[in-house]
Amino acid sequence: MLVLALDSSTRTGSIALARDRQLLEARAGDAAIRHAVRLPGDLVDLLASHGLVLGDVDLLAAAAGPGGFTGLRVGLATVQGLALALERRVVVMSTLDLLGLAGRQATPDAAWIGAWMHGMRGEVFTALYRPDGSGSGVVPVVDAFVGTPEDAAETWRAAGPDSRITVVGDGWPDAGASLLARFGDRLDPRPVPLLAEVLALEAGRRATDAVGPAAVRPAYVRRPDAVLTRLQAGLPVSGDV
Repeated sequence: MLVLALDSSTRTGSIALARDRQLLEARAGDAAIRHAVRLPGDLVDLLASHGLVLGDVDLLAAAAGPGGFTGLRVGLATVQGLALALERRVVVMSTLDLLGLAGRQATPDAAWIGAWMHGMRGEVFTALYRPDGSGSGVVPVVDAFVGTPEDAAETWRAAGPDSRITVVGDGWPDAGASLLARFGDRLDPRPVPLLAEVLALEAGRRATDAVGPAAVRPAYVRRPDAVLTRLQAGLPVSGDV
């Protein structure tokens, strides 16, 4: 099974290609170029470098967010379009869950794994996980949350971590003071990997969970700025963008 994966939840993003749960290649995006400009060309180029074309892909995979609204929309629309044209299905995963899996892979003996992402506007996106019984997966203890670093750190404290916490995400260390104040040297920060790599490998394990293109939806966690602006102005909102 050939899996083509895309993460557009951050400005840089990444893409990856895996066959039969073995990584062929993962590439970081160019943060200086908008997702709308480099997609789907980057995906085509990745395939071509391995002598492949889009028609060779068996399964698509996409990171659903949270993250930058524009990047998510562009990336998910790209995957939806490919899924329609190729008549393929899509594995969709939360960006926070992917960070949790990356933390588990980086520290297999970790008892707690925290995802900590920049959320803009002085906020962070976060979730807290524990290992599951599979030996490689995670289960959420604190579900996806958006708020100030202070509030987010408090959700972790309330969950009662009693040992070291692996921390993964681009919100560390810039927005990490609140975590340090509560957990100090119990924190074990890890570099942020290319999430498309984690996604491509995990999608192969979750192929039976794949959905059709119409079911591909972003996981914003927070309402888009355009919706919040309308609400603050007292204007009607027909639904989340």
